[in-house]
Amino acid sequence: KTMETNPQTENGMNRKRFIVLTATSLAAAGCAGCQALGSGSAPSGSKNVRIVDAGPGSNYSTEGVYEGFRQQGFFLVRSHGKLSAISSYCTHRHCKLEAETDHSFYCPCHGSTFDPVGKVTDGPATRDLPNCPLSIDARGHVIVKII
Repeated sequence: KTMETNPQTENGMNRKRFIVLTATSLAAAGCAGCQALGSGSAPSGSKNVRIVDAGPGSNYSTEGVYEGFRQQGFFLVRSHGKLSAISSYCTHRHCKLEAETDHSFYCPCHGSTFDPVGKVTDGPATRDLPNCPLSIDARGHVIVKII
C-alpha cells in the first residue's frame, strides 16, 4: 500500500486503527463507572471497585448533604443520625446531580428530582439513587466503596 491509501504514524499505526483504539478505550473507561450509576452489583471478580477514604467520620456529624465527593460519584448524607453514601448520578441518563438547600437532589439535564434519601420524587427518572457501601475503619475514617 502507498502512503496515500494507508498513511502511517511514526509507530506504524494508521488513522483508522487509532480511531478504533481510542473509541474502545473511551467506551471501557465509561463502563468502569457503570456500577456506581445504579446498574446493580459488580460481577464476581470485578476489578472496577474504587475505594474512597472520605476522612474522619467526625467531619460528617451534622445532619445534611456533604457535596465534597460529588465529582467522585457520590454524596455523603447524614439523615436521622445515619450516614450514607448516595450516587451523584441521575438514574435516568447519568447526569451529575446537584444538591439542593432542602437536602434533595436535582438533575439539571432533564429535571428529575430525588428526596434526601435518594427516592425519585419527579421523573423522567424511575429508579431511586443507589447507595454505595460505606464503612468506618479502625481510625474512624469513612470508607466508601464505589462498585
